[in-house]
Amino acid sequence: MYWNRHDMNGWDWFAMSVGTVLLWTLLIAVAVLVFRALTRVPDPSYPDASRSRATAVPERLLAERFARGEIDEEEYRRRLAVLRAEDAGLGTP
Repeated sequence: MYWNRHDMNGWDWFAMSVGTVLLWTLLIAVAVLVFRALTRVPDPSYPDASRSRATAVPERLLAERFARGEIDEEEYRRRLAVLRAEDAGLGTP
């Protein structure tokens, strides 16, 4: 363990100092990330926050079918209205 006769030269002190700073930086960064992850509040201004996640996937699939030309615009709008009407009625008893 003591290769330098129990002495440390300038490079040893430098390496130990840099290592200590990097260790503390890593520990503080991990602590900050854990704190932020545990105290995160959903952003209400996000467009999908008010809508149910259950309708996001069907709407996306419907949009893909419309984009591929499998359904016309009238059918797309009709089905989209049905999906959104069901989404509005899911929260009420």
